[in-house]
Amino acid sequence: PAARGDGDEADSLRVEMDFLALDAALDKLAALSDRQVQVVNLRYFGGLAIEEVAQTLDLSPATVKRDWTMARLFLRRELEAAQVEPY
Repeated sequence: PAARGDGDEADSLRVEMDFLALDAALDKLAALSDRQVQVVNLRYFGGLAIEEVAQTLDLSPATVKRDWTMARLFLRRELEAAQVEPY
């Protein structure tokens, strides 16, 4: 049986690897579209609504929705490719 706390340590390591993979994926996205990274940062990390992001970046809501959709697809693909198999 696992010692108490071993699961917490493994979960913490998994979360850290997820953040590293997300950071790497955002770097790759930035090479393609700085604006999409800005949209991700404002939506995901900032918690802003589509309309708020549009106002902040001086874009139309349709452009923000398109960028948000494209960025999510790109990031999902990158994160799936970076999956580390559990031991």
